[in-house]
Amino acid sequence: MAKQGSDTLETYRKKRDFSRTPEPEGKAGRKKKSKLSFVIQKHDASRLHYDFRLELDGVLKSWAVTKGPSLDPSDKRLAVRTEDHPLDYGSFEGVIPDGYGAGTVMLWDQGEWVPREDPHEGLKKGSLKFDLKGERLKGGWALVLMKGNSTKDKQNWLLIKERDEEADEQTDPREKWETSVTTDRDFEDIEEAAAQGDAGVLGEEEKPDFPDFLKPQLATLRDDPPEGDEWLHELKFDGYRIQALIAGHQVRLITRNGKDWTDRYPGIAKALAGLDVKTAAIDGELVALDERGHSHFASLQAATNDGAEATLAYYAFDLLSLNGKDMRKKPLTDRKSALEKVIPVDDEILHFSDHIAGKGEAVIGKACGMGLEGIISKKTSAKYKSGRGSSWIKSKCVGRDEFVIGGYRKSDKKGRPFASLLLGEYEDGKLLYRGRVGTGFDEALMDELDGKMATLERKTCPFKDIPADAKRGGVWLTPKLVGEIAYTERTPDGLLRHPSFQGLREDKEPKDVTSTSEKQAEAEGGQDGGDGKVLGIRISHPDRVVYEEQGATKREIAEYLADIALRLLPHIKDRPVSLVRCPSGAGGKCFFQKHHTDSIPDAIGETEIKEKDGDTASYLLLNTPEALVSAAQIGALELHVWGSRTDRLERPDRLVIDLDPDEGMDFDQVKAAAVEVRDVLDSAGLQSFALLTGGKGIHVVVPLERRREWDDVKAAARGLARQLSAAAPDRYVAEASKAKRKGKIFIDWLRNERGSTAICPYSLRARPGAPVAVPIRWDELSGVEAANKYTLSNIRQRLSSLREDPWDGYGDVRQSISDSVLDVLTQS
Repeated sequence: MAKQGSDTLETYRKKRDFSRTPEPEGKAGRKKKSKLSFVIQKHDASRLHYDFRLELDGVLKSWAVTKGPSLDPSDKRLAVRTEDHPLDYGSFEGVIPDGYGAGTVMLWDQGEWVPREDPHEGLKKGSLKFDLKGERLKGGWALVLMKGNSTKDKQNWLLIKERDEEADEQTDPREKWETSVTTDRDFEDIEEAAAQGDAGVLGEEEKPDFPDFLKPQLATLRDDPPEGDEWLHELKFDGYRIQALIAGHQVRLITRNGKDWTDRYPGIAKALAGLDVKTAAIDGELVALDERGHSHFASLQAATNDGAEATLAYYAFDLLSLNGKDMRKKPLTDRKSALEKVIPVDDEILHFSDHIAGKGEAVIGKACGMGLEGIISKKTSAKYKSGRGSSWIKSKCVGRDEFVIGGYRKSDKKGRPFASLLLGEYEDGKLLYRGRVGTGFDEALMDELDGKMATLERKTCPFKDIPADAKRGGVWLTPKLVGEIAYTERTPDGLLRHPSFQGLREDKEPKDVTSTSEKQAEAEGGQDGGDGKVLGIRISHPDRVVYEEQGATKREIAEYLADIALRLLPHIKDRPVSLVRCPSGAGGKCFFQKHHTDSIPDAIGETEIKEKDGDTASYLLLNTPEALVSAAQIGALELHVWGSRTDRLERPDRLVIDLDPDEGMDFDQVKAAAVEVRDVLDSAGLQSFALLTGGKGIHVVVPLERRREWDDVKAAARGLARQLSAAAPDRYVAEASKAKRKGKIFIDWLRNERGSTAICPYSLRARPGAPVAVPIRWDELSGVEAANKYTLSNIRQRLSSLREDPWDGYGDVRQSISDSVLDVLTQS
């Protein structure tokens, strides 16, 4: 295997005459970016195949996949190893003349690849496992060498899709994506452009450097629009919110929840590619226009799903960046002025979303008179800030919102799959019933819904409560579908009057469909933080995205810790802390830090502790809100605490039992285990409290008076674990051995040693979804679906709804590990 930076392109160059071929001659060398790229090129040579290339050691390691990649894990596609290619080949698209490799080359997919182990070792042993983060291919994959079917000169490998959520046995990616991922051209278009000498088709030195997708700003619903000249008013469009990311003449269309829909709307992408910009990030709405020129969501959905004819258009209303310059801190009026210069006048597809300054009541009146949905009012001086806030106000002519479909009522009419859909929206994490809708469906839409709902049927009702008349004849669904519903008004108890189904919303996640009151709380919660400071602590790179799925930024993490400080500090104050720091975000490399160093911010305290080897070291303390915010500033996501405090370090004041289930275990089993642990502790006279870890398991926490030393607390925890595993060896294991944990719950008692730590209540976790470790009441546990139920997105909603602390009385408990308690917990 070649060493980093060595030139392995000799074979590549010997096979080509660069005076005739447009392929890059290239040099081996490391790119400036740390991420490893991959590319798949569809090659119409003497035999059509797909060239699969992975960046490593400054070149592209290459395989020819004869039948192309498959999303079906049962398909094992032959991949013949070929010569290394230069990195700049990764942007090549064009026509290779007669000779080696003659034929047309199309850029079929591109993105980042992440090896799961040392890739050099993987290639050496003939088993390379990795994840793809492409524009088309995603998830886990493997290249496996066919050792009995390979020679020194010809290595035959197999390209195999991992069985994960990206696997798809029904879809053939070769049929789904038949054109270029960057130019949307087919082979004929590429050949025509090459014949005309279009150098742009033949490849550029660098791949397009798209602006980053940014979590969109959202509007807060109000009954009436704001008045005053400091507000401007735009028409509210009835379509898909789309962020257009432009690099040169290439475009990506990203939905509000981060999905790439470029392939769905090539006409829109092509129009945006014609803009006279180097790079830009534009916020707007993709719509279908009716004969009056009004946006019509049902037509847009029909065009998207069924290929029905429709006049599609893109209304641009905000400019987030332009030619590498961040525009978000500029006033709205400046952003719109710059945007208007970018969008061409009288274009059939692209439109600048114009506005009227002041006169909110008059504008909403005219909009309603035209039969439009409503208006969006925006503060002229406001910066662009991701999330819901008070500088964008939404006013509607009639009710029109998204609702979760939680079930349906059966129909007694022949050929009609259902009579009505049962609707709800989330409040405090529970799905509340909002009525049923039985109009607005044509035959095709009913068939589509019937097919989707058939895979979601379940036995239990997903609604918190539902009237008997609606429940009668109901079929329950796992709440994964979101519909847009028009209605005249809501009743005092929240039910919809005269609802009409408008279409499914694939761009909305069910968990985001919340009540108006929750949206209001979301808009009014949090801190300004616009100047990059939180509690006076300067946050460097405040808009860096830390959790990609949520688009949650470093500033939002700091604001959360500031908001939660009064609840979190009682659990962390005066305890040595270990931080899990993730400087590049939750999806990047993370590391533990427990020692205080010179680079640690001043607000973070320190305490001297004698370690096992006899040396003294300085440990971290987070004793103030400013210290918590400073932890966020240095990229800390997880806060892990000792079981004792600095004033009596050798006397723990809590015992922690960590219930850690094997992968794939049902959470109901973990909940049952937590209750069983609680009952055993109760029989020993110890009161305990439950903590959802934000991962897979539950911590059972026992507050203690500081009478015993570490060895006694550890002995009590170990005795309880062994007692339960001996009584139910098919369910529990008290040893850390992974081999023995298969299908069982590991009762982890090892967190009760001196120097060991456990996740702090209300700490974030460095896991997908930005989960939070959350204290709960024992009587809540049965209704919890997962240990990561509460996240950065919904934790404030939970806390605002609580009447009392879930661990009320924790600090008042007076109990200890007495001799009698030890006897009960350590009995065989």
